[in-house]
Amino acid sequence: MNQSLELWLVRHGESTYNAEGRYAGWSDPPLTEAGTAMAAALAPRLADNVFEGIWRSDKVRTEHTARLAGFPDANVDIRLREVDFGQMEGKTYFEVGEELRHQLRSFADFQAPGGESTAQVRSRVHDFLAGLPSGKHLVFCHGGWIRCVLAECGTDRFPDKAEICRVKWPERVLLEDPA
Repeated sequence: MNQSLELWLVRHGESTYNAEGRYAGWSDPPLTEAGTAMAAALAPRLADNVFEGIWRSDKVRTEHTARLAGFPDANVDIRLREVDFGQMEGKTYFEVGEELRHQLRSFADFQAPGGESTAQVRSRVHDFLAGLPSGKHLVFCHGGWIRCVLAECGTDRFPDKAEICRVKWPERVLLEDPA
């Protein structure tokens, strides 16, 4: 088990699927113009920090966010992916129906049809975090991934696009936003 970690979890900037109200788990939509601006605005907020590790998922939206935020050489790890939405991938929020939207909003026991459950995502989260050495780590990832961590800190919410969430782990303490 690792010592204490300070995690700086960054959700990617707005993607084309976000702008269209589509589910983009393992799909690979690029950032919009607004998403590009959101990612670039992260650079001054992150610039004066030293991180023991810098990570991102293998999706283009996290790659572009990391690069625009000033971290083009972030380590890639597929465990940082969003929920695999299976049959929901690429569909709009309205196309999937109210029942699936309700289940996803409640999140804890969600199972995407033909895709992943939130329990499987939590398993990926724990597997990734267990392998990190102690210290401060910057992680560019996705809303569902971050929501799994926040829920364990007593704050079950979906992060905004390009939001930085700071967490002390394994203590599960949410830290103040670095502003």
